[in-house]
Parts: sequence; structure tokens; C-alpha cells
Amino acid sequence: MGRGKIEIKKIENATNRQVTYSKRRNGLFKKAQELTVLCDAKVSLIMFSSTGKFHEFLSPNISTKGFFDLYQKTTGIDLWNSHYERMEENYRRLKEINKKLRREIRQRMGGDLSELNIKELQALEAKMDSSLLAIRERKYHVIKTQTDKHKKKEAKLDGQDGIVETGGYYESTMGLLPNGASNLYALRLYQNQQPPLVLHDGTNDLRLA
Repeated sequence: MGRGKIEIKKIENATNRQVTYSKRRNGLFKKAQELTVLCDAKVSLIMFSSTGKFHEFLSPNISTKGFFDLYQKTTGIDLWNSHYERMEENYRRLKEINKKLRREIRQRMGGDLSELNIKELQALEAKMDSSLLAIRERKYHVIKTQTDKHKKKEAKLDGQDGIVETGGYYESTMGLLPNGASNLYALRLYQNQQPPLVLHDGTNDLRLA
């Protein structure tokens, strides 16, 4: 029995539609390959599925650029002219933006101000004030961060004798206030030298440098 006729209309089932697309695409590519070999033809097939997936077949005896050049020559249609014009327009636009940015940089450095009117000068001044405010806020943030970091390092000393990061030595003492209310700490730093030797003899301290 022969195959029945298939009604040519969109296949509604997405899975069946994809299967049919794959089978018929492979069939077209096979026919294009046969046509290339048997007839020494130059064949190009470009296909996009309903999901946007790209498939292409091109005869091995010609490049993609060569094929489109041949198409332009045969049909008299310039495929690249409109593309070239868009590139030129985009280049002019970017060049103008670059020129404007360079002028703004020079103005913020105090140059090219003679051509500005009072409103433009006021607008530039407002921008500079806003930039200065942002710089100061960042500076204060950095200062606070560094200060907090140093405070944490000092807290690690925790009342113990030892070597500090600067290469010196520190000596700490702890005692009680007369009323016993809170502890009293004292810290003495000896830069780049050994701490003195302290000998306790009753109420007298003997220090050896």
C-alpha cells in the first residue's frame, strides 16, 4: 500500500513538529549534497527552526562569502551597502559621544570654559559639588574603616607583654583603683629595643636597661 497524502498545514503538536522538521531537514541536506556531487552545483541552505535553532548547508566547493558575492553579482542586489551605512552611522555617533566626554573632562579640570554661558557654568559647578561630596563621603568611610581596624589590633594586646608589629616591645601593667571600682591599665612601648629587666624587691623595683 502506498503512503497516504499528508495535508500541508502547521503541525500543532510541538513534539511531532520538531520530529518532522528534523527528518525533512536531513532529507533536504542529503539532496543538496547529492546535487553538489552529481552536478557540480553550488548549493547553500539556511534554516531556522520554530525555536530559533540555526542549521546550514554549504557546498564544499565555495565559501559563504563567495556564495553571497556570487549572489550579489548575479542579482545586482548589494547586500552589504545597508550594513555598511549602519556601521558608518554607529561610528559617527560613538565619535561624537567620545568628543563630548573629552570636552566634559577638560571642563572639570578647568579648561574650555570660555564658551560656556552662565547656566552651563552653574550646571558644571553643581556637578563638581556633587562629585566633591561623593569623594569626601568615600574618604570618611576609608578613614573610619582604617580606624576601626587599628582599634581591633590594639584590643588584641589584651593587657599582655609582647612584640608589637612595628618591631618594638610593649609592657603592660594592671591594677585596681583605690575604690576597687574598675581595672586600671597602663601600656609602655619600647621602640626597637629590648624591654628593661625589672626585679621586684619588696617595695623597690630595680630596672636594668
